[in-house]
Amino acid sequence: AMAGEGSTFRLRCSLMGHGQDVRGLTRGLFPEGGFVSVSRDRTARLWAPDGLNRGFTEMHCMSGHSNFVSCVCIIPPSDLYPRGLIATGGNDHNICIFTVDNPAPLYVLKGHKNTVCSLSSGKFGTLLSGSWDTTAKVWLNDRCMMTLQGHTAAIWAVKILPEQGLMLTGSADKTIKLWKAGRCERTFTGHEDCVRGLAILSEMEFLSCANDASVRRWQISGECLQVYYGHTNYIYSISVFPRCKDFVTTGEDRSLRIWKQGECAQTIRLPAQSIWCCCVLDNGDIVVGASDGIIRVFTESLERTASAEEIQAFENELAQASIDPKTGDLGDISADDLPGREHLKDPGTRDGQTRLIKDNGKVEAYQWSVSEGRWIKIGDVVGSSGATQQTSGKVLFEGKEYDYVFTIDVNENGPSYKLPYNITDDPWLTAYNFLQKNDLNPMFLDQVAKFIMDNTKGQTLLSTSNQFSDPFTGAGRYVPGSSSGSSTIPGADPFTGAGRYVPGSASNAVTPVGGVDPFTGMGAYQSAAAKVENIYFPKKDAVTFDQANPTQILGKLKELNGSAAEEHKLTEDDLIILEKLLSATCNTSAETPTAQQLQTLWRAVNWPEDIVFPALDILRLSVRHPTVNENFCSEKEHVQFIILLLKFLNPKGKQANQLLALRALCNCFVSHAGQKLMMEQRDEIMTQAIETKSGNNKNIHIALATLTLNYAVCLHKVNNVEGKAQCLSVISTVMEVVQDLEAIFRLLVALGTLISDDTNAVQLAKSLGVDSQIKKYASVSEPAKVKECCKFVLNLL
Repeated sequence: AMAGEGSTFRLRCSLMGHGQDVRGLTRGLFPEGGFVSVSRDRTARLWAPDGLNRGFTEMHCMSGHSNFVSCVCIIPPSDLYPRGLIATGGNDHNICIFTVDNPAPLYVLKGHKNTVCSLSSGKFGTLLSGSWDTTAKVWLNDRCMMTLQGHTAAIWAVKILPEQGLMLTGSADKTIKLWKAGRCERTFTGHEDCVRGLAILSEMEFLSCANDASVRRWQISGECLQVYYGHTNYIYSISVFPRCKDFVTTGEDRSLRIWKQGECAQTIRLPAQSIWCCCVLDNGDIVVGASDGIIRVFTESLERTASAEEIQAFENELAQASIDPKTGDLGDISADDLPGREHLKDPGTRDGQTRLIKDNGKVEAYQWSVSEGRWIKIGDVVGSSGATQQTSGKVLFEGKEYDYVFTIDVNENGPSYKLPYNITDDPWLTAYNFLQKNDLNPMFLDQVAKFIMDNTKGQTLLSTSNQFSDPFTGAGRYVPGSSSGSSTIPGADPFTGAGRYVPGSASNAVTPVGGVDPFTGMGAYQSAAAKVENIYFPKKDAVTFDQANPTQILGKLKELNGSAAEEHKLTEDDLIILEKLLSATCNTSAETPTAQQLQTLWRAVNWPEDIVFPALDILRLSVRHPTVNENFCSEKEHVQFIILLLKFLNPKGKQANQLLALRALCNCFVSHAGQKLMMEQRDEIMTQAIETKSGNNKNIHIALATLTLNYAVCLHKVNNVEGKAQCLSVISTVMEVVQDLEAIFRLLVALGTLISDDTNAVQLAKSLGVDSQIKKYASVSEPAKVKECCKFVLNLL
């Protein structure tokens, strides 16, 4: 169908009320014909059509969030709430539930660990929420029933499908997932960037829109039926017309687009950069919210269309808008080659076509309107000033919004790295985390921090606190990266710089597959019949982290002690005591650790978190010694000991501390006292430990997998159903995010150990769908142990 054959949408009204960007809209159930809007101004507002003219009146303004509100949905009526409820999600990580007649929340749902940016309601009071914490949660009334884990980046869009138990999530990892009863059934791939919106067409079909500027139509069965192109920048939201397959989209290219019979039938430009959201009302009118804080309603109905004066005022506002050429909304612009005003004498060829002209040295943008047969001015094109970044939180990196995303080239020929930064962040800490994440030499710390400060001048909100002024200087460093400027040996431990034990890579020689001990990499005695036997599980003993470089650890401890605050400083005697403890526990002397040594160690591990890591490393090594194990894990001491280690597992804390705390927990399993304590505190430890999976640090992932394996070893000996269920769910959850094959291998061994000789555990693993999760590892070629172990596990399932 050619555009212009049907009727055209025109402005119905513009609604002022919100003080900042309108980020979410949904049609209301009550009052009829109304809608709800939410904004960065931290409020939600309920609008009702006003009978007399073509506008809407704000019924009331709801507050309950302590930060931006980013999404909204209506929970259908129930016996208790016959007018339904309103749910809003915000950057404060919370979901507020309101009744339609009270400005304060009825209750607040807490549980997400980052911005809640999408909500959808289903039957029987269920609510689905999506968050930047990469999870979606299913709520029933005021309880979280289920957490959907599997996406590797922020979840920007969620929808409950009409068929029971089916849910959709769209993520910054570029995929859409279909969930059934809380398990991922299918992953839809095709979008080339962050998926931002979802809309349901029928029980069998749905639409998605994304930052790749395309809309896709999918079948629930997995195939993509159609791709629609038209937008020139991110598409933020998509909404379907009632009772048909036509839909509307809005995006970062300043436009609202109306799609009919699969074609873009009309493009409406708005005087704002980001058109964040849209919804379609029951009468077919379209409501849109934008970064200028104004809500605009468009209609096909002539009696609801705004007066000629209002339409003229809207066009004037549009003509005065300034368009930044760098956004690419208008394609590549070369001002020198543009024609003059006479170019507007020729009619356009399709609705929404844009044309740029040059008039008196100014570049102006026009758009063709088929229905009116004229070019409408949509703004002046202005050069944007240098490197300033619009701070409406628009730059995306790994699916989250940041104030800035810098590109950093470490050396001429190497790859460039992306460094995301918010003005509320600490530049030193950001630089430190960036170097760690990308495995870059810590010597660049000053340079990167200075780069951030120079490029965000006048934009920092916090003065840099002294504690980060530079906790990282010193030669022979024992901080992540190499000890010298040279590149690390492949198996170098990021914390000690020493070669670390990496199972399976003890030598590069190819050892015969069948008989390699998977944990030491040594060839094992092999019988003549080279049938591959299961040497992997059930594993009988705990796996520990033993590699050590006492001189480097002590050197770092002394250096940090020099800069420690007075109340934390250790005396020369203390340092000698710790040196003795290290040699006693690293088997370099036959002495038994003394109570005095352990008291000194306890003082050191209670140092501030930015300097504690060498002390934690001494703890990790010492706790393998029966005396130390007994001391820290026995009835008397253990509470403090566990609280201390759990504190370091906080994913917001330093990765070095997370890693060493996980390794220390693994090493606790060597003695009876440690095992007993680990099993008593299992629930708490596992719940906290699983949080460290989010950091994408492969050493942390290996330590987390090892902790899970050590739990599996203990659980194999005692039949504890609850414990096995928790362990299985941890394995299943961690499997989803881990990429490192060593970590995968250890999780497979843990899984095999848990389900060996236990039919209940096998059933439970199947019901969690673990078999489909691990299938892909049966075809890994290197290292061979992954494939073999995986096949043995699959045989049990």
